[in-house]
Amino acid sequence: MSDEFAERRRATAWLQRPDGPIAAEHAEFEAGSGHPTLRAGRLHRLVSGVEERPREVSQEELDALGDPMATLCFQRHIFPMAVQDLLDQLPGAVDQPKVYLVSESGTIPQADAPHLRRDIRFALTYAVRGTEADLLISTGANSDPRTTFLQVAAWDDRNKVFNYYMRITPAWIWTGNSWDALAAASRGRGCFDSHVNGSVVMKELKQPWINWQSQSAAIQLPDNDPLRDNPLYRRVIGAENLETTVRAQINRWTAARLEKVTAGGIVQHPDHLLRQLFTTTTVNLTSTATQSVGIRPGDEPLRLPMGFWMNNDALLDDLGLEVEAPVPATTTALYAQSLATFGFRLEEKAGNFSRPGDTFFAFVVPEAALEDNAVVREMGERGLISPKFAACALMVDFPNPVFSADRARLMRYVPTTATAADSLGDRVAQQILAAAGTLPADSPEARFAAHWNLPDATWRDDFCERLTAYLKKVQERITTREGFDDYVRLAESRRRQFKAMKLHEFELTLPVTDIPATAATLRMNEDATVTAQT
Repeated sequence: MSDEFAERRRATAWLQRPDGPIAAEHAEFEAGSGHPTLRAGRLHRLVSGVEERPREVSQEELDALGDPMATLCFQRHIFPMAVQDLLDQLPGAVDQPKVYLVSESGTIPQADAPHLRRDIRFALTYAVRGTEADLLISTGANSDPRTTFLQVAAWDDRNKVFNYYMRITPAWIWTGNSWDALAAASRGRGCFDSHVNGSVVMKELKQPWINWQSQSAAIQLPDNDPLRDNPLYRRVIGAENLETTVRAQINRWTAARLEKVTAGGIVQHPDHLLRQLFTTTTVNLTSTATQSVGIRPGDEPLRLPMGFWMNNDALLDDLGLEVEAPVPATTTALYAQSLATFGFRLEEKAGNFSRPGDTFFAFVVPEAALEDNAVVREMGERGLISPKFAACALMVDFPNPVFSADRARLMRYVPTTATAADSLGDRVAQQILAAAGTLPADSPEARFAAHWNLPDATWRDDFCERLTAYLKKVQERITTREGFDDYVRLAESRRRQFKAMKLHEFELTLPVTDIPATAATLRMNEDATVTAQT
């Protein structure tokens, strides 16, 4: 296997997976001699699911690209093979680029695990025009810059999309744009197995920015680590700054996407939009802000992330519902006991590494993704759905903010053909109400109908009361051994569903437990109990 592919197999970052469209689908690259159709000094294209083999882009295709990667490099016949070569082609600016650092093993001292692969990556953002980042670059930090992976998401202001590129020596590949992520043939394929909705990805988006160098934690390097002499390393800033950039980029694409699909007052592919309300297309990862190694029995209560209990970003922040209950918190003694009871440990089989305990920040779990919530919020702002419609859908199974089979069932009532924008929400609601009349009272349809039939003047108060009552019940159970153990099992069930997604790339992202692989998939109930998902 070539050095480049060996590196790409074990390292990636927040822009794109290393086992993307070429590495995964064209084994001839892995033989180490490249591909006979890749020519140096040429831009090629390969959209997985659409093309079987890479081909050179035509002059017309090249001229149509309007992002800085194309205009500053490829259209000028410049094909940088390393990240510094790329940066040398960009307009100079004192504060550019912004450089960030990420590694799932970054908080594990090298002395404790000398054979553990570090997989440290740089993420760079560069604002070529104005203040918004136009280039988002991902590359290996602790590897040869000419053989490690090099990937770019570039905002095309002419076409209002992200273009995705990767270098495969001796050439560059265009692997598609944001619309390809939504097209049936390429959805979930190649780089779009992670960029499932066409936008850039930062899984660990919120404080404490799990695995990123930030104001919450630092990636540890030995004093003699050569990375310390890397000019990019000396420019690293905290991921709290990157969060702001990624949020802006997701909103940038979401606004452009909705503008196009609602042109003329008609919604094209309403199912593509509403699946981001009714289903889990992707997730973010969240955790407590507490370092697990420092937790001792008798410490202050451990508040678990709110995103574990409900989609608080959508329900509370976007829809303005209010709860009169604090974020549920358990005792540190119960948390410490659970680590032993369930055999928590960090493991990386390839590095022959195993260590008892949780991840660096305690209780990492998947939560509803910003990009899903952004689409729902944009739909509301454009009048496609009402706040009540969004709330009625989310409340159908609100204790399960991710991987809800009940909410996903409602997708059957969403039209798949072009629909008038101003009637979309009402049309879907009426379809669900018509079905609810023949179904049990506890069906997702009947629950939605009950919500929809609440008076406009009182539905918010009703939902707020239910959310408050639910959190209070959670708080009662979370400080009991039985209750907290249930929530540990629920967290592990959701982690395993996340691990089945292509977005899960590194073994050290999540802990391993002794809970059997055959254990039932679990769900949370509104009474704060946990049961098997049926």
